[in-house]
Amino acid sequence: MLRERVPETDEGIQDGLTVEHFDVFQRSMRDRGLMETRDIIKSGIDGGTALEVGPGPGYLGLEWLKATRDTRLTGIEISPNMIKMERRNAAEYGLTGRVTYVEGNGMKMPFPDGAFDGVFSNGSLHEWEYPERVFVEIHRVLKPGGRFYVSDLKRNMNLLIAWFMRVTVKPKEIKPGFDSSLAAAYTRAEMEKILRKAGSKANVKENAFGLIITGEK
Repeated sequence: MLRERVPETDEGIQDGLTVEHFDVFQRSMRDRGLMETRDIIKSGIDGGTALEVGPGPGYLGLEWLKATRDTRLTGIEISPNMIKMERRNAAEYGLTGRVTYVEGNGMKMPFPDGAFDGVFSNGSLHEWEYPERVFVEIHRVLKPGGRFYVSDLKRNMNLLIAWFMRVTVKPKEIKPGFDSSLAAAYTRAEMEKILRKAGSKANVKENAFGLIITGEK
């Protein structure tokens, strides 16, 4: 029986030590080739200026910049400590001239209409307090013809797969966060309902691990 959704947080990861642990986790994901960079590019977000919602330590967006040419990235992040980590990692990549990180909330983005060619996000959807508002904002800040790609875990993940993911998560300090993120994640049916409420015609797909939401303005 599917458990009822348990919200995790709407404030992101604020604690400095937890930010450090999450950076180790995300760096490991990158080094194992588990970033969704190729999928984002295949979805049509392959040039121009992009927005990343909830970048975390920033590796996904930085890998996107590294894999594309003449592109720029803006990240909107709710946690000041995470922004410090993002800037540190951007410097390590040598990409500080192509990326800007802004403190803010996805429900009310500090950007003008039609500012971006593409918007993407991975792993932050379950933290959005009112996800329908974020999708409305994503549509607003996209240029006509712009595309978006949002992915996250799904709460109805196969129990064996969830167990395997938890066992392989490193460092160990991240394991409770994995549990709470999974408990806060959405199912495909729940997400389709949210998108209808937002007036979005986005497409929702699912795989063994989670949901992938794509669309075009």
